Amino acid sequence: MILVMAFLPTGFENPSLIDNTFYEKGEVVEVDNSELQTISVVTIGNQRLKIKIHGGKFDGNVFPAENILNGQKNIDKLFVPGDYALTVIKTDAAHDKVLTVKAQDYYRSGVELVLAAVFVIALIAFAGKTGLKAIMSFIFTALCFWKVLLPMFLKGVSPVPLALGVSFLTAAVVILLVSGVGRKGLTAMCGCFCGVAFTAVVSLVSAHWFKIPGTVQDYSEALIYGGFFDLDLSAIFIATVFISASGALMDVSTDIAASIDEIHCRLPELSTKELIKSGFKIARPVIGSTTTTLLFAYSGGFTFAFMAFMSKGMPFVCIVNSNYISAEILHTVVGSLGLVLTAPLTAVVGGMIYGRKK
Repeated sequence: MILVMAFLPTGFENPSLIDNTFYEKGEVVEVDNSELQTISVVTIGNQRLKIKIHGGKFDGNVFPAENILNGQKNIDKLFVPGDYALTVIKTDAAHDKVLTVKAQDYYRSGVELVLAAVFVIALIAFAGKTGLKAIMSFIFTALCFWKVLLPMFLKGVSPVPLALGVSFLTAAVVILLVSGVGRKGLTAMCGCFCGVAFTAVVSLVSAHWFKIPGTVQDYSEALIYGGFFDLDLSAIFIATVFISASGALMDVSTDIAASIDEIHCRLPELSTKELIKSGFKIARPVIGSTTTTLLFAYSGGFTFAFMAFMSKGMPFVCIVNSNYISAEILHTVVGSLGLVLTAPLTAVVGGMIYGRKK
């Protein structure tokens, strides 16, 4: 299934971006900043470069290139000799004559691959066969998002039902891969499904009260300017709320299911009621620690926004009522509510499944 999804087209491929175009790793060997202007803290202009290509058809060639700065610090980059750049080389139809060379961004693929390799090796070294299954589930989830969820959003499919379906599918595959097909997997899956469904309902209701526009998300306006006028950005935003929480819900349900499974293996004589009570005792500290984990995970996204508001001396009531901060609060609180339900519900389901007499 993973191989099929890997080669599944999204429907939004753009051949013109690779037609007569080569994307290569290039080393910056010389820079010329004479055409750059610094106005206050903003730098604009054209940075002239000389780049040596590493790999591909033009390996070893040195080309003059340009790096245009528009005064946008979030996307501008200023190269120095020794940097590696993702170099875009446009050629004629025969690929013989180079027309333009541009340093598009820093070349990060090598570092990304190294980090991914370290992650895979560490996971397999510690978890063995289970770690390999976790990697497969990780790849499957990423492909579901890239090949199914995002293309369907762009095609105008109703965001909330689509996101629910993808969340259920990925949760089922991940849980069954890691926990196995059996009572433990069934317990975790039932608890996670109920938690995701509850979180989706809370997201819908809360978003109606919060009145947060979908354009609060980064690059949402870029979609509109790109011609996707009919997208329901507010519904997509609601979908991202419970999608973001589904991973934590999956973790909690799997942890509690594994705990109940271990208790049952050690003490098979325990009744349904006793297993549920044990599950509740396990769930309480899990909820406490995981909700704090969600706060840490989400707070990183609005640290700079808080700093900007604080630096201006803005009253706290104004900060928490702004669109951007309210959206992050919605993410955190809704995800925490989902955890509060998922943990005890998984304990109840586990007690009922494991407490049944054969």
